[in-house]
Amino acid sequence: HQEMGANTSQIGDLSENQSLRALVGTEAISENDPFWNQLISFTFTSPTSRRVANGDSKLLEEAVTPLAKILIENNPRTGNFGALVRVFLGRTRELKISTECQDQLFIWQAHNTLFMIRCLLKVFIREMNEEELCQQFEYQQRAPGSCEAESEDLLKEMICNLVHLIVEVPLLDITYSILFEAVTTLLVLLSYQLFHKEILRDGHIYKYLMQGSLELTSRLVKTLLYNFIRQEKCPPPVTHIFEPQSEGGGLLYGLASGVASGLWNVFTLGGAGSRTGSDQEQHPLPLSTQSLLLLLVLSNLTDGPDQPNPYRQAIMSFKNTQDTSSIPSPHPHTFQINFNSLYTALCDQQRSDPATLLLYTLLHQNANVRTYVLSRTDVENLVMPILEILYHVEDRNSHHVYMALIILLILTEDDTFNRSIHEVMLKNITWYTERSLTEISLGSLLILVVIRTIQFNMTRTRDKYLHTNCLAALANMSAQFRCLHQYAAQRIIREI
Repeated sequence: HQEMGANTSQIGDLSENQSLRALVGTEAISENDPFWNQLISFTFTSPTSRRVANGDSKLLEEAVTPLAKILIENNPRTGNFGALVRVFLGRTRELKISTECQDQLFIWQAHNTLFMIRCLLKVFIREMNEEELCQQFEYQQRAPGSCEAESEDLLKEMICNLVHLIVEVPLLDITYSILFEAVTTLLVLLSYQLFHKEILRDGHIYKYLMQGSLELTSRLVKTLLYNFIRQEKCPPPVTHIFEPQSEGGGLLYGLASGVASGLWNVFTLGGAGSRTGSDQEQHPLPLSTQSLLLLLVLSNLTDGPDQPNPYRQAIMSFKNTQDTSSIPSPHPHTFQINFNSLYTALCDQQRSDPATLLLYTLLHQNANVRTYVLSRTDVENLVMPILEILYHVEDRNSHHVYMALIILLILTEDDTFNRSIHEVMLKNITWYTERSLTEISLGSLLILVVIRTIQFNMTRTRDKYLHTNCLAALANMSAQFRCLHQYAAQRIIREI
């Protein structure tokens, strides 16, 4: 194990690496040159905690940024970035076969290529507009006086390849990292919205993703949902796949293993979607987290001028695998998901903002999911994490609190739900610290938490919207109040 300090100095050394210097330099490198094999053959050692990963991620970005800026200057003449993308595309065409053949070397090299593209894209997107980004993909080396070759749309081809990769390559230990990279690269490409106040609906990336076939968009939504449901932990890295071809040849040859460890952390743990909490640090779920984020971003893209957002359509219309009804769906390519597995994953993950946003989206927009959730006899497994979010209102961001409250509002619109919560008895609620609650109904606990939220809002935030929604939830439940806990009854009389 390397000290963090060792990682620090060595990740910094990446900017001096000869292979990377050649990639960003002034000499054009043909996509058939053996150089590429050498460049993308690097390996890693095991990951450590998320905190270290986030540190490594920042260090890597600092090391990559000056290299990317040099490439931005030289790429119009060399076309080396386009060559790197074509090397990746050439490998993705054989990825499914490589997976079936357990060809780890091929998969890891494809993964490494995509990782490098993703790191460069992150800097490109920060430094230039979308038109200029498209040009970076289009630049090719041309001999003086030669005619311009028919230009290929490399950006479009890469986006299509990434979508196909996500939906077609099965999730196994040896494919986990490349699937993670594919999902993360799409997120990076969609990050242009972060730099604009107005909604982007004319960009190339938006158009390419919105113009996908309905079948493919449905398959992508289904795959991302199942990635979230499966909650697969990051597999241990495969080490010693690669034998150095020559001293100092590949990206990491000649560097100590500390930088490799740091890079593995960056691949799997750092970056967008990081969550705090000891459980997430000990058992990171990077693919699940990134898949959920991509699903939410895609489903919230604005509708196109000629068609509604196909990802949102897919989210709104999917059915339960147990649903045997022969009623045809109004939406083409409606797919089925195991609702029991989805429900379990949603119950387990409510501590994270994205999972709460997904639950809100599904309850609000998918009538099949809403009906299923309200029919569950163990609804406390879903309601309890939501109540815990509201109870710790001072520790949560306001968006998370709002979403939790609106979820309660949607649930309390159903009379059967309002009746059943008073029949579910709970024992020893450890997180409720105002008073020892040895036995209380779910309905009484819900009342207590909502009243506490009202009280917190009146003394601290004074948010009219929050106040109205809390009172609306209580009003929805009021006709079905039954056998209230004495403390809940006292709080209603005293506070309201």
